[in-house]
Amino acid sequence: MTVPPAGPRQVPFRPEYPIRTERLLLRPYQPGDTDAVYAYHRLPETARCLENGPMSLAEAKALVTRRIGSSTLAGVGEVLNLVVELAQTRALAGDCVLFWCGEGQAEVGYVLHPAHYGHGYATEAVGALLRLGFEDLGLHRVAARCDGRNTASARVMERAGMRREAHLVQSEFIKNKWTDELIYAILRREWEARQASG
Repeated sequence: MTVPPAGPRQVPFRPEYPIRTERLLLRPYQPGDTDAVYAYHRLPETARCLENGPMSLAEAKALVTRRIGSSTLAGVGEVLNLVVELAQTRALAGDCVLFWCGEGQAEVGYVLHPAHYGHGYATEAVGALLRLGFEDLGLHRVAARCDGRNTASARVMERAGMRREAHLVQSEFIKNKWTDELIYAILRREWEARQASG
């Protein structure tokens, strides 16, 4: 029996915000987020494995402005761009994205302020995006990718239950250097099995 591609049960699809986890709130960007976004996107360690370099305040403001409207999925190719807040303090800890890249498929990504590394926040945010993708959007597969040097990001994907599907050798030219790319993914049946096993 052929299972049809999955997608949002209703389009346009807008999650109920904020998306809550045990310690985090995922919500749409707001105009007042510029300074907090600039605080980590200006840092060399944040940009180390990204295509862009450290951002200026003007670039951070432009980024926030572009992303303010990215909180609804109207069809394939649409993106949910969300900030990650700490629920207890409402401090902005980073940002995350869910890209509806094809019928039944999405890709997730995340960037955290280095001050919040090592607390499991990225794993928690990815878990929320996976739940959104599989439960609310009815997706079949969710993928993620990272620079091969970014071992911390690879660990996040593994802790979220994603499996490594590919290690592409020197497949990206970033900051005048060829670098590897790691691709991870999880299927809905794999995610459901993890939820059932608790």
